Amino acid sequence: MPSRLERLRSALERDDVRSISRRYFISNGFDGALTGVGVAVGSYLSGVPDGLTVFQIGIGAAIGLGTSGVWSVWEIERAEKRAELERIEAAMLTDLGETRVQRQKAGARQVNALMSGVGPIIGIVLPMLPFLLEGSVLSMRGATLASVGVAVSILFAFGAYLAGISEQNWIVAGARMGLAGIVVALLNLVLPG
Repeated sequence: MPSRLERLRSALERDDVRSISRRYFISNGFDGALTGVGVAVGSYLSGVPDGLTVFQIGIGAAIGLGTSGVWSVWEIERAEKRAELERIEAAMLTDLGETRVQRQKAGARQVNALMSGVGPIIGIVLPMLPFLLEGSVLSMRGATLASVGVAVSILFAFGAYLAGISEQNWIVAGARMGLAGIVVALLNLVLPG
């Protein structure tokens, strides 16, 4: 029986697993980056006095979204993979428990859940890093602007990456995704809160 690491490596070699895990990673990374923008701008507008506090708030959000990503996808994929296995078993008139097919589905579930959790953590933590420089290198305003810039850059990278997969113009696709970060920053400025 293959080890868990071998099962994960085998799952990553499959196109269908990479495709689904990529979707979870980018979708939840997108959510994370936009949450990072909201935390940065909201903290600045609320008068949070120091960057370390904003960073800690961001880490709390990253833990929440990362846990949500892993937990929800684990349960979603558990149900979906179990249903797929039951359909195969019904068609084959046999129990596929503890078989290669069952292990492949379990490996796919683990990869998908992991990527779903990593996406938002990266999406939030990277934009929060400028706040660690507040007071020594950056002002609160500078850290906020840098944070929004990092988040927009992450979003742009996601769009450019997706454009590469679908053979679109990477600049246009990146700009479309990056625009979401600017919109969230502006909405935080104009909406009461």
